[in-house]
Amino acid sequence: MTEVVDILVSASFWAAVIRIASPLLFATMGELICERAGVLNLGIEGIMVAGAFAGWMAVWSGAGLWTGVAIAFGAGALFGLLHATLTVPFGLSQHVVGLGVTLLATSASYYAYRLALPQVTTPPRIEAFQPLPIPGLADIPILGPALFAQTAMTYLAFATVAVVALVLWRTPLGLALRAAGENPAAVAAQGLSVTGIRMGAVMVGSGLMAVGGAFLTMSAFDSFFFEMVNGRGWVCIALVVFGAWRPGKAALGTLLFAFFDAFQIRLQQTALGADVPYQIFLMLPFLLSILALIVMSRRAEVPAALMVPWRKGER
Repeated sequence: MTEVVDILVSASFWAAVIRIASPLLFATMGELICERAGVLNLGIEGIMVAGAFAGWMAVWSGAGLWTGVAIAFGAGALFGLLHATLTVPFGLSQHVVGLGVTLLATSASYYAYRLALPQVTTPPRIEAFQPLPIPGLADIPILGPALFAQTAMTYLAFATVAVVALVLWRTPLGLALRAAGENPAAVAAQGLSVTGIRMGAVMVGSGLMAVGGAFLTMSAFDSFFFEMVNGRGWVCIALVVFGAWRPGKAALGTLLFAFFDAFQIRLQQTALGADVPYQIFLMLPFLLSILALIVMSRRAEVPAALMVPWRKGER
């Protein structure tokens, strides 16, 4: 019990929670934008891999860090354009297309890596984003190092949540996007293009997913390696449901999952970790998140037109 308390009052533990949550925040907000517009994007896992590779490769080739982030966003937007083109105007199955995009993006990234670095056994390292303490605030006990001594991309991740919430609920663009996922006929009746809104939402959302992947190679780590996304994309889809398609609640769900993940890592280093198989600890954050998802999803209101193809003139 004492070891658990020591973990919970440790500044490094809470810093790890924020760090683990950061890439999930980008990807969850991206998925939320897509689904609010009526499109389920199962390509998220592969798009995160593509973003991780594109951003890292750009920086390794000589580009600046923020240029690498922009390139990662662009790579994600291109895969989003492919996904949107097949699912929105052509009305193909969003499940099938999403899984296809995941396979394509993942395989293309791995192939490009082997093509660019055929003889490399250890991934080259880059100069990643460094912690950027905020003067004064970073000195606050426990919370200071956790919240105000992170990298610039972590600050950007939390700012993204605020921007997405503001746009969705306080702007005409957000109203049109939400209406496209609830009542596309009403959007068309106002003279707006449902197809254009949905395609734009998928592209922007996919770009954010790719930035989440780029966080892993450019902020959490300093190199690219296979399987580094490790199912985070699928977790983000569940987090959108957990948050009832609302940015604030989805962000809280992300922090909850990150808490469980950071907690299980430290539990393995305690006396309890010597007696319990490590697979139990690895399973813990996913199990607890599933239970929380079950509780929260019972009251969630799914966008009425989610996964419903739109064809002009149809009702």
